Amino acid sequence: MPDTLSARLRAVTRLLADAGVPDPQVDAELLAGHVLGLSRGGVQAASLRGDTITDQDVRELAALAERRSSREPLQHLTGTAPFRRLQLAVGPGVFVPRPETEVVVQFAIDALLEAADPEPIGVDLGTGSGAIALAMATEVPHARVFAVELSDAAYPWAARNTADATNLTLVQGDLASAFDELRGTAAVVISNPPYVPDEAIPRDPEVRLFDPAQALYGGPDGLDVVRVISRRARELLRPGGTLVLEHGELQGEAIRGILTSDGWRSAATHQDLTRRDRATTALRA
Repeated sequence: MPDTLSARLRAVTRLLADAGVPDPQVDAELLAGHVLGLSRGGVQAASLRGDTITDQDVRELAALAERRSSREPLQHLTGTAPFRRLQLAVGPGVFVPRPETEVVVQFAIDALLEAADPEPIGVDLGTGSGAIALAMATEVPHARVFAVELSDAAYPWAARNTADATNLTLVQGDLASAFDELRGTAAVVISNPPYVPDEAIPRDPEVRLFDPAQALYGGPDGLDVVRVISRRARELLRPGGTLVLEHGELQGEAIRGILTSDGWRSAATHQDLTRRDRATTALRA
Protein backbone atom coordinates (compact mmCIF):
# COMPACT_ATOMS: atom_id res chain seq x y z
CA MET A 1 0.00 0.00 0.00
CA PRO A 2 1.51 3.43 -0.95
CA ASP A 3 2.71 5.71 1.83
CA THR A 4 0.64 8.78 2.49
CA LEU A 5 2.34 12.12 2.80
CA SER A 6 0.69 12.71 6.16
CA ALA A 7 2.15 9.46 7.56
CA ARG A 8 5.63 10.39 6.31
CA LEU A 9 5.32 13.86 7.83
CA ARG A 10 4.39 12.39 11.20
CA ALA A 11 7.37 10.04 11.09
CA VAL A 12 9.82 12.77 10.13
CA THR A 13 8.40 15.12 12.77
CA ARG A 14 8.90 12.46 15.46
CA LEU A 15 12.47 11.82 14.31
CA LEU A 16 13.36 15.51 14.38
CA ALA A 17 11.63 16.09 17.72
CA ASP A 18 13.57 13.20 19.28
CA ALA A 19 16.79 14.79 17.97
CA GLY A 20 15.96 18.10 19.68
CA VAL A 21 15.36 20.04 16.47
CA PRO A 22 13.40 23.24 17.15
CA ASP A 23 10.05 23.39 15.30
CA PRO A 24 10.26 19.81 13.99
CA GLN A 25 6.91 19.94 12.18
CA VAL A 26 7.91 23.06 10.27
CA ASP A 27 11.18 21.47 9.21
CA ALA A 28 9.41 18.25 8.21
CA GLU A 29 7.02 20.20 5.98
CA LEU A 30 9.83 22.25 4.44
CA LEU A 31 11.91 19.14 3.71
CA ALA A 32 8.89 17.46 2.13
CA GLY A 33 8.28 20.58 0.07
CA HIS A 34 11.87 20.50 -1.13
CA VAL A 35 11.52 16.87 -2.22
CA LEU A 36 8.10 17.31 -3.84
CA GLY A 37 8.62 20.76 -5.35
CA LEU A 38 5.84 22.27 -3.24
CA SER A 39 5.52 25.26 -0.96
CA ARG A 40 4.94 24.59 2.72
CA GLY A 41 1.27 25.45 2.20
CA GLY A 42 1.16 23.02 -0.72
CA VAL A 43 2.56 20.28 1.49
CA GLN A 44 -0.06 20.98 4.15
CA ALA A 45 -2.85 20.87 1.56
CA ALA A 46 -1.55 17.64 0.04
CA SER A 47 -1.33 16.08 3.49
CA LEU A 48 -4.91 17.05 4.31
CA ARG A 49 -6.10 15.57 1.00
CA GLY A 50 -4.46 12.26 1.86
CA ASP A 51 -2.06 12.38 -1.12
CA THR A 52 0.36 9.49 -1.47
CA ILE A 53 4.12 9.77 -1.90
CA THR A 54 6.28 7.64 -4.19
CA ASP A 55 8.90 5.21 -2.90
CA GLN A 56 11.65 7.35 -4.41
CA ASP A 57 10.36 10.46 -2.64
CA VAL A 58 10.04 8.49 0.61
CA ARG A 59 13.71 7.51 0.36
CA GLU A 60 14.84 11.03 -0.47
CA LEU A 61 12.82 12.53 2.37
CA ALA A 62 14.13 9.93 4.82
CA ALA A 63 17.74 10.66 3.84
CA LEU A 64 17.24 14.40 4.33
CA ALA A 65 15.47 13.84 7.63
CA GLU A 66 18.41 11.77 8.92
CA ARG A 67 20.80 14.56 8.03
CA ARG A 68 18.56 17.13 9.72
CA SER A 69 18.34 14.94 12.81
CA SER A 70 22.14 15.20 13.04
CA ARG A 71 21.49 18.97 13.23
CA GLU A 72 22.78 19.80 9.76
CA PRO A 73 21.13 23.16 9.00
CA LEU A 74 17.84 22.97 7.14
CA GLN A 75 19.12 25.60 4.72
CA HIS A 76 22.08 23.41 3.77
CA LEU A 77 19.66 20.61 2.90
CA THR A 78 17.35 22.74 0.79
CA GLY A 79 20.12 24.95 -0.56
CA THR A 80 18.16 28.14 0.10
CA ALA A 81 17.50 30.63 2.88
CA PRO A 82 14.75 33.27 2.90
CA PHE A 83 15.78 36.83 3.71
CA ARG A 84 13.22 39.62 3.52
CA ARG A 85 11.98 39.49 -0.12
CA LEU A 86 14.86 37.28 -1.24
CA GLN A 87 15.60 33.59 -1.62
CA LEU A 88 19.35 33.17 -1.20
CA ALA A 89 21.53 30.24 -2.21
CA VAL A 90 23.48 28.96 0.80
CA GLY A 91 25.50 25.92 1.77
CA PRO A 92 28.68 24.80 3.53
CA GLY A 93 31.21 27.57 3.99
CA VAL A 94 28.83 30.50 4.26
CA PHE A 95 26.99 31.94 7.26
CA VAL A 96 23.26 31.27 6.98
CA PRO A 97 21.36 34.59 7.21
CA ARG A 98 19.14 34.93 10.27
CA PRO A 99 15.70 36.52 10.70
CA GLU A 100 17.06 39.05 13.20
CA THR A 101 19.35 40.47 10.52
CA GLU A 102 16.25 41.32 8.48
CA VAL A 103 15.45 43.87 11.19
CA VAL A 104 19.02 45.19 11.32
CA VAL A 105 19.23 45.87 7.58
CA GLN A 106 16.09 48.00 7.80
CA PHE A 107 18.15 50.72 9.51
CA ALA A 108 20.48 50.82 6.49
CA ILE A 109 17.62 50.76 4.00
CA ASP A 110 15.87 53.61 5.80
CA ALA A 111 19.07 55.68 5.82
CA LEU A 112 19.58 55.12 2.09
CA LEU A 113 15.98 56.08 1.36
CA GLU A 114 16.33 59.26 3.43
CA ALA A 115 19.66 60.28 1.88
CA ALA A 116 19.53 63.39 -0.31
CA ASP A 117 22.06 61.94 -2.78
CA PRO A 118 20.54 60.99 -6.16
CA GLU A 119 22.49 57.72 -5.99
CA PRO A 120 23.28 57.13 -2.31
CA ILE A 121 26.14 54.73 -1.64
CA GLY A 122 25.74 51.81 0.74
CA VAL A 123 28.63 49.60 1.81
CA ASP A 124 28.36 46.11 3.36
CA LEU A 125 31.56 45.06 5.11
CA GLY A 126 31.86 41.26 5.34
CA THR A 127 28.83 40.36 3.23
CA GLY A 128 28.88 36.55 3.61
CA SER A 129 26.03 35.26 1.46
CA GLY A 130 25.36 38.77 0.14
CA ALA A 131 22.07 38.99 2.05
CA ILE A 132 22.45 42.50 3.44
CA ALA A 133 23.96 43.99 0.30
CA LEU A 134 21.34 42.45 -1.97
CA ALA A 135 18.50 43.61 0.28
CA MET A 136 19.81 47.17 0.07
CA ALA A 137 20.31 46.96 -3.70
CA THR A 138 16.87 45.56 -4.44
CA GLU A 139 14.87 47.64 -1.96
CA VAL A 140 16.66 50.90 -2.78
CA PRO A 141 17.15 50.50 -6.53
CA HIS A 142 18.49 54.02 -7.02
CA ALA A 143 21.33 53.30 -4.58
CA ARG A 144 24.81 52.08 -5.49
CA VAL A 145 25.78 49.22 -3.20
CA PHE A 146 29.27 47.88 -2.59
CA ALA A 147 30.06 44.65 -0.73
CA VAL A 148 33.26 42.92 0.30
CA GLU A 149 33.88 39.35 1.50
CA LEU A 150 37.25 37.83 2.42
CA SER A 151 36.45 34.14 2.78
CA ASP A 152 37.32 31.89 -0.17
CA ALA A 153 34.43 29.61 0.84
CA ALA A 154 31.78 32.32 1.29
CA TYR A 155 32.66 34.56 -1.65
CA PRO A 156 31.26 32.22 -4.37
CA TRP A 157 27.89 32.16 -2.58
CA ALA A 158 27.81 35.97 -2.48
CA ALA A 159 28.80 36.12 -6.15
CA ARG A 160 26.01 33.72 -7.08
CA ASN A 161 23.38 35.58 -5.09
CA THR A 162 24.30 39.06 -6.30
CA ALA A 163 25.10 38.26 -9.94
CA ASP A 164 21.93 39.85 -11.33
CA ALA A 165 22.00 43.05 -9.25
CA THR A 166 23.16 45.75 -11.67
CA ASN A 167 23.57 48.37 -8.92
CA LEU A 168 25.75 46.14 -6.70
CA THR A 169 29.53 45.76 -6.84
CA LEU A 170 31.04 42.76 -5.05
CA VAL A 171 34.75 42.29 -4.40
CA GLN A 172 36.82 39.72 -2.56
CA GLY A 173 39.12 41.33 -0.06
CA ASP A 174 39.74 42.62 3.46
CA LEU A 175 37.05 44.85 4.94
CA ALA A 176 39.78 46.87 6.67
CA SER A 177 41.08 48.21 3.36
CA ALA A 178 38.37 47.71 0.71
CA PHE A 179 36.88 50.50 -1.40
CA ASP A 180 39.51 53.21 -0.98
CA GLU A 181 37.91 54.89 -3.98
CA LEU A 182 34.76 55.50 -1.89
CA ARG A 183 36.45 57.42 0.94
CA GLY A 184 34.20 60.16 2.24
CA THR A 185 31.29 59.37 -0.10
CA ALA A 186 29.18 56.59 1.46
CA ALA A 187 25.79 57.38 2.98
CA VAL A 188 25.61 54.08 4.86
CA VAL A 189 28.07 51.46 6.07
CA ILE A 190 26.61 48.30 7.54
CA SER A 191 28.11 45.09 8.87
CA ASN A 192 27.09 41.88 10.56
CA PRO A 193 30.61 41.08 11.75
CA PRO A 194 31.85 38.05 13.69
CA TYR A 195 31.03 39.01 17.27
CA VAL A 196 31.01 35.81 19.35
CA PRO A 197 33.79 35.88 22.00
CA ASP A 198 36.38 33.20 21.29
CA GLU A 199 35.57 31.23 24.44
CA ALA A 200 31.75 31.48 24.08
CA ILE A 201 30.93 28.30 22.17
CA PRO A 202 27.41 28.55 20.67
CA ARG A 203 24.79 26.19 22.13
CA ASP A 204 23.02 25.29 18.90
CA PRO A 205 24.74 22.47 16.98
CA GLU A 206 23.68 24.07 13.69
CA VAL A 207 25.83 27.09 14.57
CA ARG A 208 28.63 25.34 16.47
CA LEU A 209 29.22 22.58 13.92
CA PHE A 210 28.27 24.12 10.59
CA ASP A 211 28.59 27.93 10.54
CA PRO A 212 32.11 29.00 9.49
CA ALA A 213 34.28 30.04 12.44
CA GLN A 214 35.52 33.06 10.46
CA ALA A 215 31.96 34.42 10.50
CA LEU A 216 31.38 33.73 14.19
CA TYR A 217 34.35 34.50 16.43
CA GLY A 218 35.58 38.03 17.01
CA GLY A 219 38.41 37.79 19.52
CA PRO A 220 38.47 37.63 23.33
CA ASP A 221 35.50 39.96 23.81
CA GLY A 222 33.99 39.38 20.36
CA LEU A 223 34.60 42.99 19.31
CA ASP A 224 37.95 42.88 17.49
CA VAL A 225 36.33 43.26 14.06
CA VAL A 226 33.93 45.91 15.36
CA ARG A 227 36.96 48.05 16.30
CA VAL A 228 38.33 47.68 12.76
CA ILE A 229 34.94 48.54 11.23
CA SER A 230 34.59 51.62 13.43
CA ARG A 231 37.83 53.02 12.00
CA ARG A 232 37.16 51.94 8.40
CA ALA A 233 33.58 53.19 8.33
CA ARG A 234 34.71 56.66 9.47
CA GLU A 235 36.96 56.75 6.42
CA LEU A 236 34.26 55.59 4.00
CA LEU A 237 31.28 57.62 5.19
CA ARG A 238 30.58 61.23 4.31
CA PRO A 239 29.80 63.59 7.23
CA GLY A 240 26.37 62.71 8.58
CA GLY A 241 26.54 59.20 7.16
CA THR A 242 25.15 56.26 9.12
CA LEU A 243 26.93 53.21 10.55
CA VAL A 244 24.85 50.11 11.34
CA LEU A 245 26.33 47.20 13.30
CA GLU A 246 24.69 43.93 14.27
CA HIS A 247 25.89 42.40 17.55
CA GLY A 248 25.05 40.14 20.47
CA GLU A 249 22.44 41.09 23.02
CA LEU A 250 24.99 41.94 25.74
CA GLN A 251 27.38 43.99 23.60
CA GLY A 252 25.49 47.23 23.01
CA GLU A 253 27.05 49.21 25.83
CA ALA A 254 30.60 48.17 24.92
CA ILE A 255 30.04 49.00 21.24
CA ARG A 256 28.60 52.42 22.05
CA GLY A 257 31.72 53.05 24.11
CA ILE A 258 34.01 52.06 21.24
CA LEU A 259 32.13 54.24 18.77
CA THR A 260 31.98 57.26 21.06
CA SER A 261 35.72 57.00 21.78
CA ASP A 262 36.37 56.89 18.04
CA GLY A 263 34.47 60.15 17.50
CA TRP A 264 31.08 58.90 16.34
CA ARG A 265 28.00 60.78 17.51
CA SER A 266 24.48 59.70 18.48
CA ALA A 267 25.43 56.07 19.11
CA ALA A 268 22.23 54.19 19.95
CA THR A 269 21.37 50.52 20.48
CA HIS A 270 18.15 49.00 19.13
CA GLN A 271 16.20 45.84 19.93
CA ASP A 272 15.08 43.08 17.59
CA LEU A 273 11.57 41.60 17.50
CA THR A 274 12.35 39.45 20.56
CA ARG A 275 13.21 42.63 22.51
CA ARG A 276 16.90 41.74 22.66
CA ASP A 277 19.57 44.34 21.88
CA ARG A 278 20.63 43.53 18.31
CA ALA A 279 21.95 46.60 16.45
CA THR A 280 23.81 49.79 17.19
CA THR A 281 23.74 52.81 14.90
CA ALA A 282 25.88 55.93 14.92
CA LEU A 283 26.45 59.01 12.78
CA ARG A 284 29.69 60.20 11.20
CA ALA A 285 30.64 63.55 12.69
